Amino acid sequence: MQRRREAEMSSEIRSAIQELSAAKERSGFKPSKERCADDLRTTLQIPIKPFLSICKLLIQVLAREKSEPARLVARTNRAKARRLEKVYDSDPLTYWDVVEILKKEGSEGKAKKGPTCSKAFVWLTRSFDFSVALLKLLVKNIKMSIEQAIEVSYNITLKPWHGWISSAAYKVSLKLVPDTKSLIDILKAKDANDDMLKKEVQTLISLLVPELERSYGIMRLEKVYDSDPLTYWDVVEILKKEVSEGRAKKGPTCSKAFVWLTR
Repeated sequence: MQRRREAEMSSEIRSAIQELSAAKERSGFKPSKERCADDLRTTLQIPIKPFLSICKLLIQVLAREKSEPARLVARTNRAKARRLEKVYDSDPLTYWDVVEILKKEGSEGKAKKGPTCSKAFVWLTRSFDFSVALLKLLVKNIKMSIEQAIEVSYNITLKPWHGWISSAAYKVSLKLVPDTKSLIDILKAKDANDDMLKKEVQTLISLLVPELERSYGIMRLEKVYDSDPLTYWDVVEILKKEVSEGRAKKGPTCSKAFVWLTR
């Protein structure tokens, strides 16, 4: 009875915090001390179970929205997550790490051909980026118009990657988003007030941001590695390259990514 009452009082935010905290504790995100720090392929890992947990939790929130655009995004992201999950299920001992899936597609020469896991990983990461940006705005001003918050978040995260067709479709769907109260009601637990919701969202952001940085870091390093595997099999060569070009500390670099990934 007590558990049922707690479940009824819970929220997507609280569920997400519990799931991510548990997943992080189970998997451990820091590379083992035995791992060679200069071997790019063995230093970098993204455990797939926590990554998929984030996917599913964000999808659940979107799926509960009454607007068709939100549900469409939920369906699209669910299909992308399922693509990764299918490969994992085929061989859990090998594909427990997202990087192993990316390596598999890269070695087969099909990472960029058709609906691949590589593309799914990239777009799911960008969706996380959008979600984190939106949550940060809501924490900063919980009374902010949801339409305005979505537009600002979209412009700084997804818009740079969208062509004019996607951008035009976004402008149409923006008119169909729910009001701020509807979204807050979805996120807020029954026993929570606005201040409690803010604290819970801040906790969720603190769990999401490191994994977002980790995913982007993997993408940056993989991109350089793929440009010349014979030279950049060693992460030190990538770091030396950025230092010689004077951009190791400027913008989203591989040097910064490596620091995040080895913390």
